[in-house]
Amino acid sequence: MNTFPATRRLRQNLLLSEPIMEIVHGDAREVLPLLAQESFRCCITSPPYWGLRDYGTRGQIGAEESVTDYVATLRAIFRQVHRLLTPDGTLWLNLGDSYTSGGRAWRDDDQKNAGRAMKYRPATPAGLKPKDLVGVPWRLAFALQEDGWYLRSDIIWHKPNCQPESVKDRPTRSHEYVFLFSKSERYHYNFEAIREPATSRDGPRNKRSVWSINTEPYAGSHFATFPTALVEPCLRAGSERGDQVLDPFFGSGTVGAVCQRFARGFVGVEMKREYVKLAKKRLGWD
Repeated sequence: MNTFPATRRLRQNLLLSEPIMEIVHGDAREVLPLLAQESFRCCITSPPYWGLRDYGTRGQIGAEESVTDYVATLRAIFRQVHRLLTPDGTLWLNLGDSYTSGGRAWRDDDQKNAGRAMKYRPATPAGLKPKDLVGVPWRLAFALQEDGWYLRSDIIWHKPNCQPESVKDRPTRSHEYVFLFSKSERYHYNFEAIREPATSRDGPRNKRSVWSINTEPYAGSHFATFPTALVEPCLRAGSERGDQVLDPFFGSGTVGAVCQRFARGFVGVEMKREYVKLAKKRLGWD
């Protein structure tokens, strides 16, 4: 995966301080260190979840043998994101949780979601038991906090149309987290842009921390799409028209599609070639 000539050109373009829209086919671990520091006002992203998907890509993130290794991998990536953000920049990070595998080394096909089939399953993390909730989002959130990020909000993404689960000993999961981090104590956050209707006659109110947003299917091979309605408030609060937005796990290109609609520039990094093609088609580039 030779991304270096492309990233050199991209770095030069970013230094011009003019909004650009570009997808880089490559590994975020290799691409981000090559980009110019303080080039982005905002980062909105959803990394591969730990132990939940097999993307069939060599070196894929999320397939680490231990959750500790997974957190360390993402921690290093977000250190680069921290370097790339402007001093008043924000990071909006969506991440789902998982349960320990209970010793199973693989997972069967699921008729309701073919993407759930996996050829590998990570072992139960040290200190946990079979059937334990791993707490992956909070493990990463606390690690980033230790790295100097300001953890400003834990937003609950409530999914009214969540997928059913064949479990009878716990509630069906219908939420994920969106963490709002800032690079500095004072940062750009346009609360007026995302105010929501109030039940009283006092007019719109400050947006609350529970967002009820349906998942959005997207025609193509990417089975873990990022809903546009989830990206929109992050983008509108965390950036202004003409700003540059980063997504180091671009997937099917949801962040790019929302940036196009709201006149933001963006750079998306994606290591799977099939998803790069899918994103380009979605953005009308093919």
